[in-house]
Amino acid sequence: MVRNLGWQAVEFARLGSYTKANIQEFVLLDGHENFLEAQKRGKGVLVLTAHIGAWELSSYAHALYGYPLHYMARPIDNALVDALVNRYRCASGNQPIFKNESARAMLKILKEGGTIGILADQNTLPAEGAFVDFFGTTACTTTGIARVALHTDAAVVPGYAVWDEKIGKYRLRFEPAVELIRSDDAERDVLANTQRFASIIEGIVRKYPEQWVWVHARWRVRPEGQPDLYAPASQGSGGK
Repeated sequence: MVRNLGWQAVEFARLGSYTKANIQEFVLLDGHENFLEAQKRGKGVLVLTAHIGAWELSSYAHALYGYPLHYMARPIDNALVDALVNRYRCASGNQPIFKNESARAMLKILKEGGTIGILADQNTLPAEGAFVDFFGTTACTTTGIARVALHTDAAVVPGYAVWDEKIGKYRLRFEPAVELIRSDDAERDVLANTQRFASIIEGIVRKYPEQWVWVHARWRVRPEGQPDLYAPASQGSGGK
């Protein structure tokens, strides 16, 4: 995982070296018909993804293939670094959606049949998420994808780029659109679909565990009354 993380830092630095003319030499589209089929529905596409493989390169490469998207982003505290990072990310045609404008922007983009990429594998505050199972342990997970998908009927398509040693390239894989769970209970549907999305991400990580960013404190937020999973072990024995 550490090796892959360093590798991705270099990949980000050299994003500008990838072009429409050479991208096929480095990134292979796999299951792209799943994305195209979802796009044909005309309700927009939410790409369900995670910090796995070449997550920065995945959206950059897809834009070079002719399919730019909007990506959810939190502004970096250092304004100069934030400008630099977004200049790299947008060089192939992608555009950011920042948190303070996300809801309205997302609805507009999907209404116009656009694509939004969302990294859904990070720790989330309780006000913005729900506790679902992730690797056998409850993890606070964003409910935003489920709420937006249920409201707009946008297709949710798992997409991710992982290194394939056999072909010596990244494989940009798109899975079939997720069939949403719908009932007469809206909040139950949000929770059920959030669990489904988390399970999909877990399945991808289990296939490529060395390519997921395990160092993120994914289980930091705990349900009320549950202990901090990241507290030093010594705390449980009086600090000794």
